Amino acid sequence: MVREYAGTSATASKKPAPWLSIVGIGEDGVAGLAENARRAIEAAEVVFGGKRHLELACDAITGDARPWPVPFDVGMAEVVALSGRKVCVLASGDPFFHGVGVTLLRLVDPVEVITYPASSSISLAASRLGWALQDTACISLHGRSIDLIRPHLHAGAKVITLTSDGSAPALIASLLKEAGFGRSIFHLLEALGGTRENARKTTARDFAFTDVDPLNVVAIEVVAEEAARILPFASGLDDALFEHDGQMTKREIRAVTLSSLTPRHGELLWDIGAGSGSIGIEWMLSHPSLRAIGIEQNTERAERAMRNAEAFGVPGLDVVIGTAPDAFEGLPTPDAIFIGGGGSEAGVLEGAINALKPGGRLVANAVTLEMEAMLLSAQARLGGSLIRLEVARASPVGQMQGWRAAMPVTQWAWVKPKDVP
Repeated sequence: MVREYAGTSATASKKPAPWLSIVGIGEDGVAGLAENARRAIEAAEVVFGGKRHLELACDAITGDARPWPVPFDVGMAEVVALSGRKVCVLASGDPFFHGVGVTLLRLVDPVEVITYPASSSISLAASRLGWALQDTACISLHGRSIDLIRPHLHAGAKVITLTSDGSAPALIASLLKEAGFGRSIFHLLEALGGTRENARKTTARDFAFTDVDPLNVVAIEVVAEEAARILPFASGLDDALFEHDGQMTKREIRAVTLSSLTPRHGELLWDIGAGSGSIGIEWMLSHPSLRAIGIEQNTERAERAMRNAEAFGVPGLDVVIGTAPDAFEGLPTPDAIFIGGGGSEAGVLEGAINALKPGGRLVANAVTLEMEAMLLSAQARLGGSLIRLEVARASPVGQMQGWRAAMPVTQWAWVKPKDVP
């Protein structure tokens, strides 16, 4: 059947008139704005922005200039309350690259908004250095942990980072040195696009600038030293990269487990019996949109898991100290669950099955006969797949070598039917 597109139909409902404009502004102020962006500011009854933005646009503001409240209102209550009036919001560069535009359009229908983006500082940095953006890792460390840079540190890689303030470049340089990337070429680009623009170059290990402009971007040409801590893109990271007490899902089993969990965009994992945090960490390393909650009853292990998360560049790992299944209460519904420790305790497996969202995946590993019996029973009752994993490693036998088998692992993988609440 062929139907007319609703947007061109004579009977289509009339779109609401845009009342909100979002204008990206650079360090060159009004002079760098296109004519239509300048008119949007001039026509606004109310103009919101940071103090610096309002100063940059002062020559074009004819309405009421309102600086953002401190602390910043992520609900944008003042803006939303003015719906229907002519309102303009000023933002740095491109409002949709880690900018205020993203927050606003969660609250306001996009058809009610007109956006006039300017060049982001990331784009300006790439143009000054002659770097191809499609071949460059571009991340924001503004108000976020600098550990987020760690997964991008590979020999030959190029990285551009937005920072929070003048102290951030020194912290980034220190991280690079500590991780074995001290020889990396370090570009400090300050106040891009304005009269104070400045570019300086050094290496991470030689970084000694003290008079850093708070508006800065750091660009890195990564050079890896022999002992550099490089995080491979594949799952099943070397056990030695993790801080652990021996109680962790080992490398080969972890690789198969991540494959069985099948991470997908934007999903949340519960890692029950998190231990060192290795499963949740590798889950999050699969894609920046992924989230994980580790549930661990041992406080020392929980703290270790958080240290590992920071060292692997996924500081967003959430670790809950508590005993399953009681610790499940109040947690957001998971898309996937891994049970690697404590699964044989009363109520844990059933609690996980009940908590899992319809269509979600559950993967449980057993090394004890008691846990294996539970998984065999669950598979007989609910279906799913069972595999047995056995790994042997070469180790010394006198002056020669022989195979030493690790404890076998029984793995149950199951998808919860979508018609089961």
